[in-house]
Amino acid sequence: MKKYTTLLFLLITITSFTQELNKDCENVEQKVIEWRRDFHQNPELSNREFKTAKKIAKHLKSLGIKTEENVAKTGVVGILKGNKPGKVIALRADIDALPVVERNDLAFKSTVKSTYSGKDVGVMHACGHDTHIAILMGVAEVLAKNKDKIKGTVKFIFQPAEEGAPEGEEGGAELMVKEGVLKNPDVDAIFGLHISSGLDVGKISYKPGGIMAASQSFKIKVKGKQSHGSRPWASIDPIMVSAKIIDALQTIISREVDLTNEGAVITVGKIDAGVRSNIIPESAEMIGTIRTLDYGMQKQINDRMKEMVPAIAKSYRAVATIDIEKGYPITYNNIELTKQVLPTLQNIAGKNNVKLIKAITGAEDFSFFQKEVPGFYFFLGGKTIENKNPYPHHTPDFKIDERGMLLGVKMMTQLTLDFLNN
Repeated sequence: MKKYTTLLFLLITITSFTQELNKDCENVEQKVIEWRRDFHQNPELSNREFKTAKKIAKHLKSLGIKTEENVAKTGVVGILKGNKPGKVIALRADIDALPVVERNDLAFKSTVKSTYSGKDVGVMHACGHDTHIAILMGVAEVLAKNKDKIKGTVKFIFQPAEEGAPEGEEGGAELMVKEGVLKNPDVDAIFGLHISSGLDVGKISYKPGGIMAASQSFKIKVKGKQSHGSRPWASIDPIMVSAKIIDALQTIISREVDLTNEGAVITVGKIDAGVRSNIIPESAEMIGTIRTLDYGMQKQINDRMKEMVPAIAKSYRAVATIDIEKGYPITYNNIELTKQVLPTLQNIAGKNNVKLIKAITGAEDFSFFQKEVPGFYFFLGGKTIENKNPYPHHTPDFKIDERGMLLGVKMMTQLTLDFLNN
């Protein structure tokens, strides 16, 4: 009987925590919306998030949270110690925007211009990182107000360059780990979320194990022989060779890897060759991405690409080289940690609103944190009601319903307390 009484007391305690904190979360909602709009209207590219970082740091300092700036170039880390000793949890939000020209009708749409890879570009929070920043700032405010409920320490990690550092620079989660962001104090577990334009407001989706793919970039250079376009027999056509390579790469996916194990993708996203219609050029260059959810499959695909590309070129008397970057690891939700947090997800969102999903082939550098400590990453609903077919992330028309952010604040707050206190 004592065992069941203790269990009942624990359930009542968790529920009362949620009810008590609901008001604090709701009271900060309008601030979260205002912060999000400000960040959206003033986006900054990877490793250039100077104004964004200053605004974050100012807020954390105003809460009495110990704050470190210029982490991994432009990152901000806050440390909040509870009134009792205990474990250390890290909460992460990414803060960078994308080189995209915004074309929706928001009153706070971005008109910011910048330079990316030597080109003049627009800048837009086209992936929802503005909402991630605002949500975590709200969580920081709620938890700072409730320090008496915290048994342990909370690290707030505002991470730059999730979308990738500029060419020739380091950045993102990998650099943060390298600089020791998970140390002093040592983090026991890390949590992160991503808002989704395709998931209904009020919904949460998750998956134990690999939830997002490992991502690698590759570059292929083909060298042939230039000739007049009217005399192709005098050339070694690198464009034709490139087409053969592109076609053959897809047979690795369709004919060589076991897709009943996990999904995989090879995509050529850009090909650059030639200057005019009547010249067969000397060279061509392709860049693309590889997405895998199994490291054995990743090695198999990498090895076959390295074998196939030069061999195909040689068969047409051309020469080709391929370089494959290390890229991002698999975003892997610790199995035991996922089991531990599932009751909290269901308690806050409602059991029917928490959806188990299959892995997706998008990628996240949150995975670098998860390689070091147990981590849990989930998706938060942000689908706008006027769009039956919502615009995807990374597009000029991308939109998020701001009503979804309150659940993010509540969820991250309660996940923190439940992990530290139970």
